[in-house]
Amino acid sequence: MTMWVFGYGSLMWNPGFPVARRELATLRGWARSFCMTSIHHRGTEDNPGLVLALDSVAGAQCRGIAFAVETGHEDRTLDELRERELISSAYVERLLDVHLDRGERVTAVTYVIDPHHVQYCGGMPLEQQAQIIANAVGGRGPNTEYLYNTAAHLAEIGLNDPDLDWLSARVRQITA
Repeated sequence: MTMWVFGYGSLMWNPGFPVARRELATLRGWARSFCMTSIHHRGTEDNPGLVLALDSVAGAQCRGIAFAVETGHEDRTLDELRERELISSAYVERLLDVHLDRGERVTAVTYVIDPHHVQYCGGMPLEQQAQIIANAVGGRGPNTEYLYNTAAHLAEIGLNDPDLDWLSARVRQITA
């Protein structure tokens, strides 16, 4: 059976595992947002950044990429994803149904935010998000890089995210 992984943020442009197939896909009932503080990868405990997470929102849908993991790499991929995504337990690993643009429905490993975790910050105004992202740096680099790469990749594959577009423009103004 094929193992699928749903990417909505950095996994889209940096999956980090062998991919047999990639498909544009929709996850219903979840919204992509900068609703998680980052104290490891894109910020520090003294100066947290923000990273994307999937926030449960009735009626929402998130467009992203469903990745089929190459056969024989499932266990290693899951181990590496858990090491990468579950670093602070703010993300929860879920198996969720995603709808491929070709009409197929698959179950994918998906990392969503725990709204009860201390790093959850849902509902933050976009301007406040922009100020944080413009000034945070973590172990994997500047928070701006994460934002710009994700927004650029979404545009490149034809997925529209008005909030990320606005944040990219605003953060560029702040850092100019």
